[in-house]
Amino acid sequence: KADGLYIDATFGRGGHTARILQTLGREGRVLALDRDRQAIAAGRVRFAAEVRLALVHATFADLRQVVQDHAGDRPVAGVLFDLGVSSPQLDEAARGFSFTKDGPLDMRMDPSHGEPVSAWLARAPVDEMREVIATLGEERFARRVAKAIEAARARAPVARTRQLAEIVAGAVRSRDGKHPATRTFQALRMHVNDELGQLGRGLAAAVDVLAPGGRLAVISF
Repeated sequence: KADGLYIDATFGRGGHTARILQTLGREGRVLALDRDRQAIAAGRVRFAAEVRLALVHATFADLRQVVQDHAGDRPVAGVLFDLGVSSPQLDEAARGFSFTKDGPLDMRMDPSHGEPVSAWLARAPVDEMREVIATLGEERFARRVAKAIEAARARAPVARTRQLAEIVAGAVRSRDGKHPATRTFQALRMHVNDELGQLGRGLAAAVDVLAPGGRLAVISF
């Protein structure tokens, strides 16, 4: 709808928002949110002259309140979720998302909230680590990985991405051409960011705020 209000719940660097704006008329609006402050800052530069866009630093769980605060009486015609980590987060070693670049073991999408992966690994019991890695990473050798982390942290804090990648690689073999640490890194990222909990609350809010006949789209891989 050329005059519709659409919500981009995962703004990132604005690729989907830009495409939506291209199809809207002068009365159309996009309300975009992201829990990463860097994404919001980049968006405000990229879309500085775009009066049809409102950018909000918020999580999925905040979606209902964000709509109440920014949509006014306008019905919501569509909500889009594009799940997962963004390329800028992976590319910046200091964010700690990638095992291919050495950096502090953080992985928080919003570094101002919660604890980094390194802090959680320093205190988590072996069984808790195993459960997270097995459930969120679907890692068959989760206990082996958890025991390897426990042994390593007894010698020195596990504080760097490359350090953790080497620990995991020493515990499990590469499968399907993927780095041995792929599943473990995914699991730890999802855990410290409460990604499944956030998604559940965000989807429930999206269904609530959509106008009759509105569309909900979820991109996942």
